[in-house]
Amino acid sequence: MIEILSATALATVQDFGRFGSLGQGVGTSGAMDHLALALGNLLLGNPEDAAAIEIPLFPFEVRLVQDCAFAVTGAACDATLDGQPLPPNWVYQGREGQVLNLGYPTSGSRAYLCLAGGVDVPSVLGSRSTQLRGEFGGLEGRALQQGDRLAALRPGISPLPLDFGVLAPSLALPLQVDGVPAMRVLPAAEYERFQEASRAAFWAGEWKITTQSNRYGYRMEGEALLPIAPMEIRSHGIVPGVIQVPHGGQPIIQMRDAQPSGGYPKFGSVIEADLWRLGQAPIGGKVRFIQCSYEEAVDALESNRHYLREVSRLVDLHREGVKA
Repeated sequence: MIEILSATALATVQDFGRFGSLGQGVGTSGAMDHLALALGNLLLGNPEDAAAIEIPLFPFEVRLVQDCAFAVTGAACDATLDGQPLPPNWVYQGREGQVLNLGYPTSGSRAYLCLAGGVDVPSVLGSRSTQLRGEFGGLEGRALQQGDRLAALRPGISPLPLDFGVLAPSLALPLQVDGVPAMRVLPAAEYERFQEASRAAFWAGEWKITTQSNRYGYRMEGEALLPIAPMEIRSHGIVPGVIQVPHGGQPIIQMRDAQPSGGYPKFGSVIEADLWRLGQAPIGGKVRFIQCSYEEAVDALESNRHYLREVSRLVDLHREGVKA
């Protein structure tokens, strides 16, 4: 069990998300960086989709109320345990009374604190993820507050070998254009109904993530995307990754807490394999977009899976070596 010491807002409990309820108006929620969450869980011997704490604002501090193994993944956030530095993407055995502090990130924007067995909160509609708009899931459907306590499903001294780490996804799967973080995008239904110059500008330019961005959507700033003619579209289903263009021409990318329907024209969609990259891009930072095909999107998803399989293999090798 851990106790939240930090008063920093917006940390939530998240797993892979809530699926199968879009038709009832319930969005997916879930971790903004699935790879970081899966990585932390693999290090601890948890199921890949076990619930953890997603931390978007720093510093963040917790006290261990009882012995518990944990891992910190995602953003490189200068973590310390009782003042002693901890390497990133590493797994540790925490002891009762120790204090874990996560400082301001030097890269990335979201850290994940994974506990042995996963964070023990009720499952709602098949997921432990927090849905802030609906106020359900996670801990009472809200962001974590100072004084909150969260239990681990497998507390105590870990029977598994610990104190090791692996290469971060950002290093194992780099993707940049001219030194700027990049995401691959599939053109969507209304793509051809935008002016040719706007389409070219989308791929050629840098896009700033504005301060009006959050888990619901990222509002981007760049050269306006203009339609060939005004478009009137009925509300339709949308999912995380969809890039919609309001009348002003500045796109909005739907993120994990996106509502399940909307009526703005759909310019494209950030592929599922790259949503974690966007989730780690800092507010105020700039990104680039790369046009890709469906086949390339499928290959990218397989690259992510290959990375996680390699992590699992290295974890198994380490544990077998320690036992030997």
